Amino acid sequence: MKKGLQLYTLIMAGFLTIAVLASYSKKEDLDAYRSAAATKNIPQIVTPIDLDRPFEFAGEQVPMDNFDAKERLDRELTVNTYWHSSTILNIKQTTRYFPMIEKILEEQGIPDDFKYLAVAESSLRNAVSPAGAKGIWQFMKKTGEYYGLEVNKEVDERYHVEKATHAACKYLKDYYKRFGSWTLSAAAYNMGGTRLARDLKSQHATTYYDLNLNQETARYVFRIIAIKEILKDPRNFGFYLEEEEYYAPLEDYESITVDGAVENWGDFAQKNGISYRLLKIYNPWLVASKLTNKGRKEYKIKVPRKKF
Repeated sequence: MKKGLQLYTLIMAGFLTIAVLASYSKKEDLDAYRSAAATKNIPQIVTPIDLDRPFEFAGEQVPMDNFDAKERLDRELTVNTYWHSSTILNIKQTTRYFPMIEKILEEQGIPDDFKYLAVAESSLRNAVSPAGAKGIWQFMKKTGEYYGLEVNKEVDERYHVEKATHAACKYLKDYYKRFGSWTLSAAAYNMGGTRLARDLKSQHATTYYDLNLNQETARYVFRIIAIKEILKDPRNFGFYLEEEEYYAPLEDYESITVDGAVENWGDFAQKNGISYRLLKIYNPWLVASKLTNKGRKEYKIKVPRKKF
């Protein structure tokens, strides 16, 4: 009798499971299931991304009637939606850096969508590429210097987020003047203007979407658009974060002007009541333990008010 009851219980549980799954197979129930899943700490269910809507980058439309463009965007949306660890960390970083980046982009007349290019380049971290590009905007040394960034053994302003953002704006403006399209400007940022101009000419193409490019650049703009779609509405893609889970901006600091040599930044940090680590977090462009500064250049050093 006991075994029979157990078997009956298992059979009924199986039927109930099938019934629940069947009920959630209907598209109209997906939103309700997402909401229920969120309360149980299940980040998302796996479904195809909705592509039945318009997409654009910097005011320029993606040709969604072009099956190739549609499938390439589908790939990047799917990869970034289900690449959980990277995407959720990118979402958390937005509150730290986007307000500052947005302000500079607006001041310089660059479309707001280019903040997502910085995410595609570095995940909003001071990364170093295998080719030697550095910082949130991933400048190579010569390009960074050309656009006014100081790069040497003691100071590397590719890691200075504000200055590097201003430099990126100048860089993008030059590409826009050359190509007349923000989408092509983004592609040029990735592959270089000379190579892009050569491919446009040889392929008799006028838009990014008609070009046959190297794999990285062929995916690049679509990746930026995918990142944009997810980061502007994370919950629509299954990412549920509370306000306190985002990273706070590094804005509570005082600026100390240094116009001479600093023999040891550790001593400087101690004198100002902070750790060497904290000094480097707020000033990642100080890449050495000292500053020679023979030319007596003025540098603004951020010292956080909260000592932690």
